[in-house]
Amino acid sequence: MNSIRTILNTDENNLGTTPNNESLPYQTKQLPQLMGSEILVQSLIKENVKHIWGYPGGAVLYIYDAFYQQTEIEHILVRHEQGAVHAADGYARATGEVGVALVTSGPGVTNAVTGIATAYMDSIPMVIISGNVPTHAIGQDAFQECDAVGITRPIVKHNFLVKDVRDLAKTIKKAFYLAKTGRPGPVLVDIPKDVSRHVCEFEYPEDIELRSYKIHNKGHSGHIKKAMQLLADAERPYIYVGGGAVLANACIELREFAEITGFPLTNTLMALGCIDSNHNQCLGMLGMHGTYEANMSMQNCDVLIAIGARFDDRVIGNPEHFASIKRKIIHIDIDPSSISKRVKVDIPIVGHVKDVLQEMLAVLKTPDIKLNKEKIIPWWNQINEWRSINCLKYDTKSTLIKPQYVLQTLTELTNGEAYVCSDVGQHQMWAAQFYKFKEPRQWINSGGLGTMGVGLPYAMGVKKAFPDKTVVTVTGEGSIQMCIQELSTCLQYDTPIKIISLNNRYLGMVRQWQELEYNERYSHSYMDALPDFVKLAEAYGHIGIKIEHKDEVLPALQDALIKYKDRTVFLDIRTDSSENVWPMVQSGKGISEMLLGSEEL
Repeated sequence: MNSIRTILNTDENNLGTTPNNESLPYQTKQLPQLMGSEILVQSLIKENVKHIWGYPGGAVLYIYDAFYQQTEIEHILVRHEQGAVHAADGYARATGEVGVALVTSGPGVTNAVTGIATAYMDSIPMVIISGNVPTHAIGQDAFQECDAVGITRPIVKHNFLVKDVRDLAKTIKKAFYLAKTGRPGPVLVDIPKDVSRHVCEFEYPEDIELRSYKIHNKGHSGHIKKAMQLLADAERPYIYVGGGAVLANACIELREFAEITGFPLTNTLMALGCIDSNHNQCLGMLGMHGTYEANMSMQNCDVLIAIGARFDDRVIGNPEHFASIKRKIIHIDIDPSSISKRVKVDIPIVGHVKDVLQEMLAVLKTPDIKLNKEKIIPWWNQINEWRSINCLKYDTKSTLIKPQYVLQTLTELTNGEAYVCSDVGQHQMWAAQFYKFKEPRQWINSGGLGTMGVGLPYAMGVKKAFPDKTVVTVTGEGSIQMCIQELSTCLQYDTPIKIISLNNRYLGMVRQWQELEYNERYSHSYMDALPDFVKLAEAYGHIGIKIEHKDEVLPALQDALIKYKDRTVFLDIRTDSSENVWPMVQSGKGISEMLLGSEEL
């Protein structure tokens, strides 16, 4: 890579050659030099990137040529750019590392937009590299040109248009730094084609500093002490954990904090696995489809500590109803703009969740803070009363296949140790309710944006990160068809995942809302022309199994997990089409105003 390059004396407009020295006046002598495409690849190697998901096109062919000439990074060819970004996103969620995707200009980058927005909403560290037309053609309506920076500006943490090859290495360093520090998020780097073929000396910066971007990892010590005293004085304390705790790798500290305090704990959809789902202090997921005890405790506590959570609408329901019962709120978040954004906070603590929890634990272990666990016994008695209502009850005697039963069986067969990737819909909620997660980053799903189609490419990314682990996609017959072409990618790259399609012949969550809020007017929610998923899976070179009877569920799952361990298996499970997700908080209602559904059983 450090060989002396001969600069060809050619026309700047000839995209198949390298420009002459006159177009690069800064090159006054021959030095070990690299093309921009090679600089990009070498920069990614410096960032310890092992996998990249992408799809080639004219604007990125120099980059693809550079990938062809190296062996340190594995490129995975997807079948759609959306699949590339989702797969890199799934990899990032499971590993905590920065996921990387590569797309071409125009429709390549617009196809990636949904994946970028998905990662942005859930604060996932990613770098997306897009190609663009040559710099002289930008703004000229050139073939496959679009304003990638303008289009993605609202859905990235930051983006860059690299106009000079000398800035490329430094820009990649900035992109990775921004993606993984502070509140993580996706960063787009847009590289015009001529920049990818221009030549300059390569030197990757060891460190980077951005004057306008400062991270405050440590919390305010005075606020931390005040918060700990407030919790020690509480009679009805409650720990509310969000996805920020997972992103911060703070679950060890969180578990210690819960054990020391003895307080009840709930987690959002994005924080499942932060604490073992079977832990006695864990009340389960809260929110729109949360447990009765989790929601009632959230509404009736007197001191609430929110850890890496954002009080979104699916968690607290109607904000006015939530505020109707007075409570003191402590809020820990790396992003100051998230604090008091939807709910007024009494003690704000801006900092990295892991660092702040470590500081809190240190304060709790001093003689200044005296915890009295006997004082919260009446609170636990009330919680256990709420717990006695079996809000997740379903008809276990039905001859129809209940989706809840499938997830419970999966938990038993995998001992709660599988990586479970979910699409979006009823199946997502059932997986969250009934699969018992033991560790963080086992649960991979789209929370903020709610993107259908993520499950299959998520699983591809996770399996690439952990090839020896069981990786399962829980999906529905609607979601799976959004990115089903990635079954081809699974075959090409030998990525054996297990696809559990809870097929109820409806867009299930849409149907449920139409039943409850639209007087059973099922407008365009019925899937009336489904493919034969078994034949479709087989056409892609995989195993397909159709399950129509309850007694077939266990042996089919066993076959998928054991007999066909090294194959991708598509399980088309025909579930009860009338089953709803309970509990449910309807739109505009308060968090404690739940429909239980199970009361009828």
